Amino acid sequence: MKHLKKGRKFHRERDQRKALLKSLAANLILHEKIKTTLEKAKETKITVEKLITIAKKQDLAALRNVKKKLPEKAANKLYYEIAPLFAKRKGGYTRIIKTSERRVRDAVPLVILEFVDKPVLEKAETKQTELEKQQK
Repeated sequence: MKHLKKGRKFHRERDQRKALLKSLAANLILHEKIKTTLEKAKETKITVEKLITIAKKQDLAALRNVKKKLPEKAANKLYYEIAPLFAKRKGGYTRIIKTSERRVRDAVPLVILEFVDKPVLEKAETKQTELEKQQK
C-alpha cells in the first residue's frame, strides 16, 4: 500500500532526487521561470512554496533554514528580494503553464513553472525601458 508515502521518485535514489529538486528550485528562484516536465514542475512547486513560506518570516532562523536547503545565491535572492514581495499573499506563489511543446527524445510534455507576480522580471524590464527613454 502507498499510505503516507508522498512525492514522486523519478527513478532516482533519495540523494539524487534531493539534488534534482534543489537545483530546479534554485534555477526557478534565480531565473524566475523554468521549462521542465509536468511531474518535475509539480514537485518543484511544492518545494519552492514551502521555502517561500519559511522566508516570509524574515528572521535569522528563516534565513538559516533557507540557506540550508538552497545554494547561497538563490537563498539570498529568495530571502531578500522574492519573499518580501509575497508577504501579504497566503499561498499559491507559483503557477504551472502547460505548453504544446514536447521533448524530442521521449515526447514528454513540457510546462513552464513561474512565479505568479513575476516580481524581479518586472523590475528589470522597467529599469531597461527607463534607461532607453533616457538615452533617446
